[in-house]
Amino acid sequence: MIDVQKIRSILLDVEGTTTSISFVYDVLFPYAARNLESYVRQHSRDNAFRAIVADLYNEREADKARAIDVPEWSNDTERDEIASIVAYCRWLMSKDSKASALKSLQGKIWQQGYLSGALKGQVFDDVPGALKRWREQGKRIYIYSSGSVLAQKLIFSHSDHGDVTPMIDGYFDTGVGAKHEASSYVRIAAEIHHQSEQLLFISDAVKELQAARAAGLETVCAIRPGNLQVEEIGYESIHSFDELPF
Repeated sequence: MIDVQKIRSILLDVEGTTTSISFVYDVLFPYAARNLESYVRQHSRDNAFRAIVADLYNEREADKARAIDVPEWSNDTERDEIASIVAYCRWLMSKDSKASALKSLQGKIWQQGYLSGALKGQVFDDVPGALKRWREQGKRIYIYSSGSVLAQKLIFSHSDHGDVTPMIDGYFDTGVGAKHEASSYVRIAAEIHHQSEQLLFISDAVKELQAARAAGLETVCAIRPGNLQVEEIGYESIHSFDELPF
């Protein structure tokens, strides 16, 4: 059981925890895929985009050392480079890659969608009330997702329940490390100046929960509509944030 008295902050996963998996896979990912090439063409010379391209190229070099089907990359002409970026990103998308550069690019594409009104974020119905309740209790709330910080902020600021970002204290992405590595949770606890046991992590992913527990965090498994079925894993589980004792 969770030691309620110790918990000072709550760390939330997004996909399958605050937000349905179907929204991510049926709405966000297809939108990014459809608009990938046009975005790359429009921003190919922007300084911010050039930084993403450099990261993509470096990630491709690393992938090339461990995979044989990595698309070719040519910088001979601007047209060649655009085609290379698009091909490599589509390859990463086909593998559901968590590559940071891809996540940054997807976030930029989604930002255009949210600002144009083509996209609206989604959170489960119990999320806004829980965030408000936890804040009123003096707890701090953080998000940790493999999606970029920008992508996280967009979901919560343009959600179907309005802008809930005023109730969120901070965001973490894979810049602190992979979600299945215990060291990532140690870094998060240190960054928010908590002892590990003062932080509760809620996620639907067993490997993430295992890593968080190894780092000393309290953990709860989120079982939401559309999530993959998990076997009994030795974690307290909830179907709604309203089931938590606070």
